Amino acid sequence: MSVSNDFAQKKVLILGAGVTGLACAKSLTQRESMITLVDDAPPQSDEFKVLSPSSVDVKDFDYVLVSPGWRESHPLIQSARQANVELINEIDLAWAIKEERFPGQKWLGLTGTNGKTTTVEMAAAAIRSGGLTAVACGNVGKTVIECVDGSDNYDVLVLELSSFQLHWLKRAEFIAVAILNIADDHTDWHGDFDSYARAKISILDRAMTAILNGGDGEVLTRTTHWNGRKVFYSLDTPGPGEIGVVEELLVDRAFVADPQEASMIAEVIEIKPTVPHNVSNALAAAGLARTVGISHEAIRAGLASFELGRHRIEVIAERDGVTWIDDSKATNPHAAAASILSALSVIWIAGGLAKGADVGALVARAHPRIKMAILIGTDRELIRQGFLDHAPQIPVVMIDPPHNYTRGGSSNSLMEAIVATAASAATSGDTVLLAPACASMDQFISYADRGDRFADAVRKALS
Repeated sequence: MSVSNDFAQKKVLILGAGVTGLACAKSLTQRESMITLVDDAPPQSDEFKVLSPSSVDVKDFDYVLVSPGWRESHPLIQSARQANVELINEIDLAWAIKEERFPGQKWLGLTGTNGKTTTVEMAAAAIRSGGLTAVACGNVGKTVIECVDGSDNYDVLVLELSSFQLHWLKRAEFIAVAILNIADDHTDWHGDFDSYARAKISILDRAMTAILNGGDGEVLTRTTHWNGRKVFYSLDTPGPGEIGVVEELLVDRAFVADPQEASMIAEVIEIKPTVPHNVSNALAAAGLARTVGISHEAIRAGLASFELGRHRIEVIAERDGVTWIDDSKATNPHAAAASILSALSVIWIAGGLAKGADVGALVARAHPRIKMAILIGTDRELIRQGFLDHAPQIPVVMIDPPHNYTRGGSSNSLMEAIVATAASAATSGDTVLLAPACASMDQFISYADRGDRFADAVRKALS
């Protein structure tokens, strides 16, 4: 694919007018493509007119660019396949631009059900610590196409890739990739867990070196067929060719001159917050950084200075022995379980849109740490049923939104009611944890909006 030659004066239909679609529209317009944007729920755009999908005929276009999240079953995609109109995607388009503009730029790819954003940001920080210019992008921060079409010539891009992005990916290649974990998520989009897992594993088709979580059963089982270089990491003592933990140290036995020996990456205590799943993320990030030649010393400095972003195990307040934590980005059961199991006595705030995930399995695993559950949102009944099935002795409180509450409105009455309920039950030693295990869009604008409202309500209650 040559962007300069293939897209000039060509008609491109872009499915989706969100962040990805608009970024692609800008890039292709600069290359003299004739752009048409469509969206099932057309947003306002100052730069481009956005049409309804029913108003266009796919046969009128040379290419159809599919934004992440558009299903194979969408009529426009089905029509494009029937008409033999080529389907493209943002990541592959960005790859073609990168090959023309910055052929020496290295790409690293990462996927998983949980921990993706933290780990790509950790890896980028470690790489920058080693003296290279690097940025985390893709499903976090800037789109990939913005990073390759801007003025910055980065040495390394660290791509966070969702299962949706991987579903459409065909051409991009990576120096190395990482798979953090594979757990139940987005089965409503993919149809079943196996299809979702296959999308995740397909990242291996794009590289010859993979950093793999040796502590995740799905990752272990589903990568046995792959013949590239596998570097396993875990919280256990690493064998030759692996990365792991020895006593209080993160150690590397993979990217060393003699795999019978080990090099220290960092001290466990230097990874903040020092909870198991975050230490695991640091091991994966270190592995990716090593594939582009970053020294152990530089990785240690990068990890030690790294701070988690908002709404990821973020301590909002500590008062009278009670810790209030915003982990609103825990939007599926696997992520929520990791947060719950990092504390001893949890008042758990959960609920929203479950996306087809099995929430009952989360309750079965984590209920010994749960003192009380406060449930909200569309699929809260699924979580309540999990408690009835696995831990009926744990008190469950269902919170309805007040009559005057509107999604995205100025009133924070829903979250204030939630926080008041938690405060009345919390005693010294408890952790009040917002880790919803669900998406947020039924009652909030985004996971960030949900987390911000929680933090505001906590500060108001404790003031």
